[in-house]
Amino acid sequence: MRRRVVITGMGVVTPLGHTVAELFAAQAEGRSAVGPITRFDARALPTTFGAEVKNFDLRRYLKDADRFARSGLNTRFAIGAAKQAIENAGLLDASRGDRSRIGVYLGVGEGQDNFPALINSAAAAVTTGADRADPARFVTALLPVLDPRAEVEVEMHTTVGHLANLFALDGPNASCLTACAAGSQAIGEAVELIRAGDADAMAAGGSQSMLHPLGVAGFTRLGALSHRNDSPQTASRPFDLTRDGFVIGEGAGVVILEELEHAKVRGATIYAELTGYGSTADAYRMTDPHPSGKGAIRCIANALADARLNATDIGYINAHGTSTQANDAMETAAIKSVFGEHARTLPVSSSKSTLGHLIAAAGVVELVTAVMAIRAGVLPPTINYEMPDPACDLDYIPNAAREVSVDHVLSNSFGFGGQNVALTVSRFRE
Repeated sequence: MRRRVVITGMGVVTPLGHTVAELFAAQAEGRSAVGPITRFDARALPTTFGAEVKNFDLRRYLKDADRFARSGLNTRFAIGAAKQAIENAGLLDASRGDRSRIGVYLGVGEGQDNFPALINSAAAAVTTGADRADPARFVTALLPVLDPRAEVEVEMHTTVGHLANLFALDGPNASCLTACAAGSQAIGEAVELIRAGDADAMAAGGSQSMLHPLGVAGFTRLGALSHRNDSPQTASRPFDLTRDGFVIGEGAGVVILEELEHAKVRGATIYAELTGYGSTADAYRMTDPHPSGKGAIRCIANALADARLNATDIGYINAHGTSTQANDAMETAAIKSVFGEHARTLPVSSSKSTLGHLIAAAGVVELVTAVMAIRAGVLPPTINYEMPDPACDLDYIPNAAREVSVDHVLSNSFGFGGQNVALTVSRFRE
């Protein structure tokens, strides 16, 4: 029989709260985490708002937090989420269990670049009247101001390395960055490692912050961000006819995935079972999803088949739901294609309406929401839903949470480049 994988620990650092309880309470209440960007002066940009993690202090999680002063927010957020999840799972004591059988797999974004140094050096490389930059002048200006220890932290592998070192996780260690699907893909791949017998437990999830000038400017150039500067809290409006782009956010989430018998032997609390994983590529464009939703359709169908579930078994979908014109229409079409008549009565909502889009961390935080929906019997709403779109005609749980008991939830993550991941999580039963 296939090794069953359960969730025995969860931790988050998000714009809506720094614990799972805070996050889910805010989502159920329909609170928005979106507001003006305060981390840098964004007034020159077309979009001046986002969903920032506020009042985060790594010293709450580590006694020697100052050693990570040069690390990016991706690493610091990941440490906070991982510490919660590992402690929640009862695995914080390094003497507990065979640590060579416990690993780390994260979808993690790059560390934050030294933006002022890059821009000032670029400016220094161009002399008055010149029609091109001088690479030698650029290097000469940049080298004295770069901190080599901080530069190492830009690399994505450093985050998972830090977690392994901090928490004595000596098993498989990997990272991926499949855009907005990264956190979910890390979870799916970690499940496969446990099923294959290569690990007994994995700390899996995602972490990223692109709330810096290059990140916001880049998504602006792609035309992906909302421009509702006069009303930031209502800007993220998935599936609404008047949606005009997503809201960029940041954060981290980590879940402890564990082989069932391993969890039972040590008396762990089991929050839910991770039953299905599907992954596909659109192979279409680097930004827009395939209009037909063909990659998403196969991905969802694969997740259901992997979980050995029928479409009618799913009681709730936590949608990717970005609040962009292309994604929301495509995802709606994909859901209708896979679920048929069941789609008409199947509740669907988007966590991004309250949280913004946490990029590589989005999938894991949304999976945590799915687990909490099962455990609490509460389905969080899609807020800011005001004007129905004929192309988006499902039940999006508009503006108010709903008390419904569900046993199986689907969580979708669809990323730039046509990356598609779907996960199913189920109420644990022997």
